[in-house]
Amino acid sequence: MSFSVAIGNTQERYPCRTDQTLLGGMEQLGRKGIPVGCRGGGCGVCKVRIESGAVRRERMSRSHVSVAEEAQGYVLACRAYPQSDLQLQAVAALARCLERRLSPRSPTTN
Repeated sequence: MSFSVAIGNTQERYPCRTDQTLLGGMEQLGRKGIPVGCRGGGCGVCKVRIESGAVRRERMSRSHVSVAEEAQGYVLACRAYPQSDLQLQAVAALARCLERRLSPRSPTTN
């Protein structure tokens, strides 16, 4: 089974299977620059906030997602699996990388 995941930062959508992490599905967008760290919940580079929808979470480092943050919907995309269609917002390093392509490039001066 697959669900639709919407990234609020970029207005992109991607399909993600229930046996696939949110990060794994995001990588299938084929975009360069999506930061991928340890894939085990320890480095924190793939931090997102779930704005709507449900995920199944696996163990994550509390140094990157506190209990209070988790209660507010923050997860590491490498440790979260979709259980419904989702709307998420990338934060920290992941947000900077995803949003970089949205910034207009300044013209080159000669």
